[in-house]
Amino acid sequence: MKTLVKDATLVNEGRSFKGHLLIEDNRIAEVIEGTPDNCSPDCVVDASGCYVIPGVIDDHVHFREPGLTHKADIESESRAAAYGGVTTYFDMPNTNPQTTTLETLDEKFRLGARNSHVNYSFFFGATNDNYPLFASLDPHRIPGIKLFMGSSTGNMLVDRDEALNHIFASAAPLPIMAHCEDTGIINRNMADFKARYGDDPEIWSHPLIRSEEACLESTVKAIELAIRHDARLHVAHVTTAAELELFPPFTSMITAEATVGHLVFSMVDYKRLGARIKVNPAIKNFWDCQALRDGLSDGRIAVVSTDHAPHLLSEKQGGAARAVSGMPMIQFSLLTMLELVDQEVLGIERLVELMCHNPARLFDVSGRGFLRPGYRADIVIIRRTEPWTVTPEIIQSKCKWSPMEGHEYRWQVRDVFCNGHHLLSPAGFDDAYRGEAVRFRQG
Repeated sequence: MKTLVKDATLVNEGRSFKGHLLIEDNRIAEVIEGTPDNCSPDCVVDASGCYVIPGVIDDHVHFREPGLTHKADIESESRAAAYGGVTTYFDMPNTNPQTTTLETLDEKFRLGARNSHVNYSFFFGATNDNYPLFASLDPHRIPGIKLFMGSSTGNMLVDRDEALNHIFASAAPLPIMAHCEDTGIINRNMADFKARYGDDPEIWSHPLIRSEEACLESTVKAIELAIRHDARLHVAHVTTAAELELFPPFTSMITAEATVGHLVFSMVDYKRLGARIKVNPAIKNFWDCQALRDGLSDGRIAVVSTDHAPHLLSEKQGGAARAVSGMPMIQFSLLTMLELVDQEVLGIERLVELMCHNPARLFDVSGRGFLRPGYRADIVIIRRTEPWTVTPEIIQSKCKWSPMEGHEYRWQVRDVFCNGHHLLSPAGFDDAYRGEAVRFRQG
């Protein structure tokens, strides 16, 4: 079947231009500038007044399946992803059971094939003693190794120097994605705040407990290990201006990720949103947020993701000690970044680099992330609209809340094609469709 997406502004590989896109079955057949000639489509999608971009690749999500499905599951969160223009995601290993054995990894892929509306893959989780398994991992099947160098959720802390050296020495050709926070510093800070303010310090103390120092010490250590072992390192959710100074413009060996939440919220928002924006590492000062925004354009931030991590609102009650960390953002990540385009923080071409092209480059994703002939037809049509407000009825995540509730947007994800299939359109969403397992490093 041939589908012509016509009369759009295409955004791809540093350019925005008027054109058309021809899809044949599950792939892009042609990117057309000028008048389409003799393509004889079976279906025409009018995209006049719209932008067409590659499907977003979110390299950092927590979809909670298996074992934590009271919060979220692959079906619900992949639907939320599609509504947000995300056609590919890489899920983290801190589920129950953890994805730290070959058997639990295989089970994740079975769940993805059965339940995911968009394309999927899964990180393999490092522990203090499972690095001998790295040699048995298929580098064409998974994006990389996830390493928790600071305690977060799921009790997967790796804190022994011997184990860290083995992990960095054994990971190649897979990149290591590291959560960098120094647990010793965090524990000391928490003890100090509890001594002064009680067993559950107020939420404003969260970025002081999970502090700049804790992030910086751990990130420095990760970079030193990567250099020592000539390993690929991708530091997840960088939060501070001090950390950002450690990263050169995009290189293939050591890269930094920023999340949408850290780009749009700062400490002043705890007063308004409380524990709804409690995440690890913590949302910090206004100037840290501004530094991250600067890093979007100067190349020090390579990728923008969500760290999408749903919880029930009942689990988000309390302060710095009791409220759980994590928030759902995947449905509104692209729209929120488009607002930064409107604010001239970055250009739309750079947005596409950060959310589509660079995740594909960094993890060597095969045949996705660009509008190129022969690539999978993962395509998003976006447009400016009249203002609309986020309400609980709109939210697709299973937890049914978002820190963006009440926010007014002037952008809309109108259509989503996943592997050439018209998954989301003005007519509705195709609940029956299932995405594909992503392939990597295939030349």
